[in-house]
Amino acid sequence: MLVADLRIAWLSLVEHRRRALFLGGAISGVTMLLVLLTSLSTGVRTTLIETATTLSTGHVNVGGFFKVTGGMAIPAVTHASKVVEVATEAVPELEFAVQRGRGWAKLVSATGSMQAGIGGIDIGSEQRFRRALSIVDGSLDGLEEPGTILLFREQADKLGVRAGDALTISAQTTRGVNNTVDCRVAAIAKDVGMLSKFNVFIPAASLRELYQYRPDTTGAVQLYVRGDAVDDLGPITARLRTALQDAGYGVMDPDDRPFWMKFDTVSRQAWTGQKLDVTTWEGELSFLTWTLSAIDGLSWVLLVILVAIVIAGIMNTMWIAIRERTREIGTLRAIGMQRVNVVRMLLLESVLLGLFGALLGAGMGAGLASLITSAHLEVPLAVQLFLMSDEVRLIAEPGAVLRAVLLLTAVTGLAALQPALRAARLRPVDAMSHFG
Repeated sequence: MLVADLRIAWLSLVEHRRRALFLGGAISGVTMLLVLLTSLSTGVRTTLIETATTLSTGHVNVGGFFKVTGGMAIPAVTHASKVVEVATEAVPELEFAVQRGRGWAKLVSATGSMQAGIGGIDIGSEQRFRRALSIVDGSLDGLEEPGTILLFREQADKLGVRAGDALTISAQTTRGVNNTVDCRVAAIAKDVGMLSKFNVFIPAASLRELYQYRPDTTGAVQLYVRGDAVDDLGPITARLRTALQDAGYGVMDPDDRPFWMKFDTVSRQAWTGQKLDVTTWEGELSFLTWTLSAIDGLSWVLLVILVAIVIAGIMNTMWIAIRERTREIGTLRAIGMQRVNVVRMLLLESVLLGLFGALLGAGMGAGLASLITSAHLEVPLAVQLFLMSDEVRLIAEPGAVLRAVLLLTAVTGLAALQPALRAARLRPVDAMSHFG
């Protein structure tokens, strides 16, 4: 019986192909827009995670503050190698760990100056860092030498420098003394959104020289875990906090904010010495993840609007179709078709239309997303702040595409339910005598 109903539904679509093509085209368009929206959200999220967890944060971080006096805190972790040993033992999911210096300083060139966050990096041990950046001038290999610096393109333009030019970095040490180091621009990289607006990188040894740190002092230990553990970092951070406390370290209470937002809070606290701070990438980037929420919120608003349009269109079309086929439905009822079969036949017709339209739209959406990504379309700087990249990147995940197809197919079927029920309630004798 189901096969017969499917055949009738298919033949009906073929018979009324002009109406079917019009409505199917609308469903395809809505599905394509939905796939593109989800692809944009996925692309921004993936880019944010890949870029940010390379440039600014690990999946899990052991940072912290050192207070020489009650009111002065610096972002530093002393005896970093011991912290790495504790983390390695406490986190079996760990793939690798890197140490990054943290600081804030003034960059001075011959023609300009700016404030920037300073990251101390050992470029020789960070292949992932190399893959995250596109160099437009100079070479990252130059960062293996002390007294060098990596800038981003907008920063280089503001300072008026190119690879090989000289800069001076000025900062205040833990003793309250201003110190400077001279450096050479080793490389200039493409901008990567907000993450590249205020961050520069120098060799870790140069950062320790600038702040007069000891050799085993760093800003944070960035931990990178296996891919299957990234989505559930809560147990890892809890386990790591306990392990650090058991090792004799003071550990700060959980605080889902970037480290630079905690200075005021830490400075007001009445303690001195070292306290470690265990954070996740989501906490360190909480000032950026609002863009994902905004895109997701916009997607939901547009989805509701588009689905409402689809429902209205399908219901109106089904009312017209049923009115045109009233005598046909009456004849089917007169020869023995039950009401439930009439409902099923009309619903199948609508579901088939929705399925084919959604499949076509999903294919076009996924293809267009791939085409846009492969075209490497550059975007203005203002847009880069939201996309976290200088290019548009759309990622059509198979699961998201499948969900879009199922959603639009289900909506199409539900929209036809009321007209189908009304058609099934027609009396055969009245339906067969209907004209118009």
